[in-house]
Amino acid sequence: MVKAIRVYELGGPEVLKWEDVEIGDPKEGEIRVKNKAIGVNFIDIYFRTGVYNVPQIPYTPGMEAVGVVTAIGPGVCDFKVGDVIYHSGSAMGTYTEEQIVLADKAMVLPVIDPLIVASVMVKGLTARFLVRTWFKVEQGHKVLVHAAAGGVGSVLCQWANMLGATVIGTVSTKEKALQAKEDGCHHVIIYNHEDFVTRVDEITSGGGVDVVFDSVGKDTFQGSLACLKPRGYMVSYGQSSGTPDPVPLSALASKSLFLTRPSVRTSGFSKDEMREAMKEVLTNVASGALRVRVNHTYPLSQAAQAHADMAGRKTSGSIVLIPDGVEQ
Repeated sequence: MVKAIRVYELGGPEVLKWEDVEIGDPKEGEIRVKNKAIGVNFIDIYFRTGVYNVPQIPYTPGMEAVGVVTAIGPGVCDFKVGDVIYHSGSAMGTYTEEQIVLADKAMVLPVIDPLIVASVMVKGLTARFLVRTWFKVEQGHKVLVHAAAGGVGSVLCQWANMLGATVIGTVSTKEKALQAKEDGCHHVIIYNHEDFVTRVDEITSGGGVDVVFDSVGKDTFQGSLACLKPRGYMVSYGQSSGTPDPVPLSALASKSLFLTRPSVRTSGFSKDEMREAMKEVLTNVASGALRVRVNHTYPLSQAAQAHADMAGRKTSGSIVLIPDGVEQ
C-alpha cells in the first residue's frame, strides 16, 4: 500500500482525499516509479473543478513527476532499476508516493535537480509552444503576458525576451512585479493599481501589441483584445478567473484579429515533436538560459492547500509536492 490523493467528486480543494491505495507489479511496457517531486499545474484545478472532463471518477490527479524506477515490466529495455526519470502523459495519476507508468511516457533525466524538472516541464513545454508554434515570436515583436509571475508566465516572459521581443507583463502585487522584471519583462503593470489597457496603449504609443498570451480568461479577455494591433493574435491558453464570455466574430473584424485557444493535449504533437521540445526545455534550464522558480513546496498530503493557494493567487513561480520521507 502507498499513500495517494484521490478525488471522488468534482469541487473545491476539499475533494482531494489522502488515502491508502494498492499498486501492483508493472506489466508489459510498464515501469514502477517511486516519486520524488510532483509538479502542480493549473490544469490540475481545471480537472478537479470540471472545466476539463476527467476520464473517470474516482481518480488520482497530477500530470507530471520525477521519480526513481523501482521495478521493470516485461519488454522494457530503455530503463533499469535506480534510474531517475521524468514521466508524464495524457493520463493523470502523479499525486502519489509510487505508481505504475507507461515506459514510453518516461525519459531518463540528465543531471538536473528533480525538484527543478518536476516544476518546469509542463510549464516549459507550454511556454515553448506558445512562442515557437502557436505564435512565432520574433525580434521586435511586442507581447503582452498576463500572470507574468505565475508558473507558465515566468518561463514565457524569459523565452519571449530571449527571442528579442519587448515583453509587457501584468501582475497583482509589487513583489510579483519585481520577479517579472527579473524574468525579462521590460514593462510591468500592476493591474490592481492601474488599467492595463491604458498602460499598454501608452507603452506602445497607441500601436498595440502583436500578441497577447492570456491565461487569466474572463477578467482580462475583452481588455486583451483591445490591446492588440491590427492583425494581432489573441492566444487564450487558460481561464484562471473563469471562462470568457462568447465573442462575436464582429469583435475580431474591427481590427482583423486572430483568436486561438491552443492546448498541448489537443495539438496532435507527435512523440518525436514532444521529445524534441522536452530536450529544448531541459537544455535551456541546464544552461541557465531559463531561470526556474520553485517558490513553493508542500507535502504531498497537503495538496488541497497547494490548490487553494494557487487558485487564490497566493503563489508565484512553480509549486511542487513532495512525498513524505523524500529528502531534497
